[in-house]
Amino acid sequence: MKMYRDTSFWFSTMADEPQPRAALPGPVDVDVAIVGAGYTGLWTAYYLKKLSPQLNVAVLEADIAGYGASGRNGGWVAGYITGLEKYMAPLPMAERRKCCKLLFENVDKIGETLQKEGIDADFHKGGVIYAAARFPEQECMQRNLLQQLYAAGHTEDDCWWLDAKKLDEKIRLRNGYGAVFKKHCATVNPAKMVRGIAATVEKLGVKIYEQTRVTSIAPGVIETEHGRVKANIVVPALEGYSSTVGDYGRYIIPVQSLIIATEPLSDAKWREIGLDDKPAFCDGGRMISYGQRSSDNRMIFGARGGYVYGAKPRSDFQLSDPEFRIREQLMYDLFPMLKGVRITHGWGGSLGMPRQFAPHAVFNEQTGIATAGGYGGQGVGPSHLFGRTLADLILKRDTPLTRMPWVFNNQSIDTALKSWEPEPFKWLASRAILSAFSWEESLYQSPSSSGVSRFLAANLSKSLALLMR
Repeated sequence: MKMYRDTSFWFSTMADEPQPRAALPGPVDVDVAIVGAGYTGLWTAYYLKKLSPQLNVAVLEADIAGYGASGRNGGWVAGYITGLEKYMAPLPMAERRKCCKLLFENVDKIGETLQKEGIDADFHKGGVIYAAARFPEQECMQRNLLQQLYAAGHTEDDCWWLDAKKLDEKIRLRNGYGAVFKKHCATVNPAKMVRGIAATVEKLGVKIYEQTRVTSIAPGVIETEHGRVKANIVVPALEGYSSTVGDYGRYIIPVQSLIIATEPLSDAKWREIGLDDKPAFCDGGRMISYGQRSSDNRMIFGARGGYVYGAKPRSDFQLSDPEFRIREQLMYDLFPMLKGVRITHGWGGSLGMPRQFAPHAVFNEQTGIATAGGYGGQGVGPSHLFGRTLADLILKRDTPLTRMPWVFNNQSIDTALKSWEPEPFKWLASRAILSAFSWEESLYQSPSSSGVSRFLAANLSKSLALLMR
């Protein structure tokens, strides 16, 4: 019997072992059928019922609500979307700032909604630190990031530079050269949040069918292992599991991210580390590390992983897996004072990665199919905004949300997104990119490496990263 408390550290904090809801009992007809009980699907259901209570809404979930990335992630509620710069580039600055303001306000809206609905998800708005902390070149990378944010519509009131001294006042890293600080970010316990949203939408009248694997999706019809679902509107909300149903895996592929959690740390140890205000944090490397201080004073630390041949999402992880040693060593490199501290949990999950870093909300009125996703690992916050957006699109509401540049109304996913190459090209490209990134990192961290080799590695990494486009 599957023990869901072992899914992630976050699931282990649940008061009781989650029990699966009943499966689909047989063929049903509904107004809106949503595939996937993660953040995107559940927020879409929530706002549909809030705006139009008479709608008959059903959510179909292959496992249990939150079993995918929504219950496994690093717990950042970021006022940002991956690929923001691409969407902002054609717009005048005034429009860019309107878009950014919407993203910033989304963080507070999530906190307010959780409070209003009585969902205790350990929501804490402490901002986020993008640190240059492992090699000097990271300082230039992070200063460039700050300029990119300003160009995309952020202001000096939204994000600013921390010099080494000010960085040390917030977080004591081994080599703190400086950092970008963004105030529009919160942290949560993601499992508590997704499970709380699921319980809330049920109270609103949404029917959640768990243990119900969807086998095909077509306009107006969803086939499952337990029967056919007919619906006026169909909402695939699959993200990292897009490759498991139909052609959606052509546009969104699963990329793994792995996380470790320490035992609860003493007050003395936290005085060594900092994070008094509990901001989220990451460093400026291409391997994308991230972390937070949990509500029970553990260090939560993760880093992006790889891609499995055939676009197979991965759900099962063991703390003994060698991949977790890499996360431990990276954490110790940033926080030497954590050596010797017990690692109690190790887990991972599959995030959804689109070509061109293109998060999207798509609705085709003709086919009745609405979908959103492609968050590239930054989905906890944007999934709420995109769920609200899908609800507005489905209900034909003209709102500021539906006029955003990442919204594709009266279009289909094949016109909104660029497809990935077939295998083995996806897998070969992913291996080449990871190898180049690892080589670049090792050279930057080696005092004996030459400037020429660093230059070559950096340019190779940049060139290979363009394969994502």
